[in-house]
Amino acid sequence: MTNMLMDPQNLAANVRSVRERIRLASQRSGRSVDCVTLLAVSKTHPIDLIRAAAQEGIEHFGESYVQEALPKIETLRGLELTWHFIGQVQGNKTRVVAENFHWVHGVDRLRIAQRLSDQRPFHAAPLNVCLQVNVGGEATKGGVEPQDLPDLARAIAALPRLALRGLMCIPPPEDDAERQRHWFRETARLLNGLHVPGTTLDTLSMGMSDDLEVAIEEGSTMVRIGTALFGERPRG
Repeated sequence: MTNMLMDPQNLAANVRSVRERIRLASQRSGRSVDCVTLLAVSKTHPIDLIRAAAQEGIEHFGESYVQEALPKIETLRGLELTWHFIGQVQGNKTRVVAENFHWVHGVDRLRIAQRLSDQRPFHAAPLNVCLQVNVGGEATKGGVEPQDLPDLARAIAALPRLALRGLMCIPPPEDDAERQRHWFRETARLLNGLHVPGTTLDTLSMGMSDDLEVAIEEGSTMVRIGTALFGERPRG
């Protein structure tokens, strides 16, 4: 698979553009740019493009499909990248996710979290986990309902091979900027209201190519960027 829309020169320009957007948004919100991690969404993009992005200094990459991700992780192992699973975790895929990724962003069920903890290798560091919140109450999206979040967070924080880090959201699409801001603000409010003894909740995974500025202004610490870096996803 090749990406006909991208070459190394264009990629370098895109990386610079995204970093500048992050810098300006951080500045507007009175935060250091170092508080925001750029997570490159590399799903469906080829290994060579990921390698080129790593050469531009990107260290964090997000994948949603296990069978596609494994060859990438193995081939690029020498680069010591940080791999994030950003899709919905299926019960029959928990072992391979637990064994190969550093972060999981879409956890919304205790049963899945228990399997990830049980199957995380003991020689590896605890698996970093963000709980997905269905902040907009959409029936078509995964995520824990806000009222159920405290109990789930406390249960997952007690699992021995997981490190609960924070929340992740995919808000409803909005044309109105202030309505868009509302969902990010609500997710930040939910994180700030969570009190889990012995756990440092320091991560808000929210914001993508079209709305990273608003997400950062509302507290995002990790933006998941695909199209703005790599162009449209290749098809076929």
